Amino acid sequence: MDSNKRRVRTSSTVFFSLFFLSAAHAEDSAELAKKALNPVAAMYSLPIQYNWDQKMGPSNHGMHSVTNIQPVLPFELNDDWNLISRTILPVIDQHGLAPNGAADKSGVGDITQSFFFSPKRPTDSGWILGVGPALLMPTGSDDLLGSEQWGLGPTAVALKQSNGWTRGVLANHIWGLNGSPPDDKEKVNQTFLQPFLSYTTSALTTYGVNTESTYNWQSREWSIPVNLTITQLLKIGGHPLTIQAGPRYWLDSPDDGPQDWGFRAAVTFLFPR
Repeated sequence: MDSNKRRVRTSSTVFFSLFFLSAAHAEDSAELAKKALNPVAAMYSLPIQYNWDQKMGPSNHGMHSVTNIQPVLPFELNDDWNLISRTILPVIDQHGLAPNGAADKSGVGDITQSFFFSPKRPTDSGWILGVGPALLMPTGSDDLLGSEQWGLGPTAVALKQSNGWTRGVLANHIWGLNGSPPDDKEKVNQTFLQPFLSYTTSALTTYGVNTESTYNWQSREWSIPVNLTITQLLKIGGHPLTIQAGPRYWLDSPDDGPQDWGFRAAVTFLFPR
């Protein structure tokens, strides 16, 4: 009888240990999923995002793809503040944008480097904030792939996360610093707006929608793609990452810009502390 009681106690102990370990793991994963949606989370990450668009150029037969490599590096400044570095390095491939393949190019575009000073704690109402400078670097490997100008301006982000929902907006404005840009280039003067909304389920699947709208103050034209995405948090070999895919639709774009439907896919490697 004593032996049976010991076996029951041992089995109960193992069961409850596994239960609480599983619950703790689920809580950790849920927190990781939230951080993956937060542009100013204090977590190292490496998003690699592929975008494909079509119906471009005067013939309406051009295509354009951009693979954005976007490392995120957090730095602790003191007990109250973090500095979040976000880099966007675009790798571009475009075809059919001009007659006789004159604009068929592949290479690197201009880097956008942002720094967000972000309080470690949300506001009393739960908002997470970040503000700082954004720098445009003329790193284009070809004059058709970049602006050939330095640029600088402010950037800011505000978001709130509760009950599975993440909503917020990221924005910047960049002015060209060159006194006079090259003859075939417009002076950089553009505003970027990215409102976003998503919901994360108990299975750590996130359904999201955002726009990444750019307004060119020189040409007075909008570029407005709407992205619909599904994102899943996974662990492969014990290493967390997210995978994402979904369609995009262009509500507005310049005359030779992309039209109708495009596609986005992304993988983000996460490195929690």
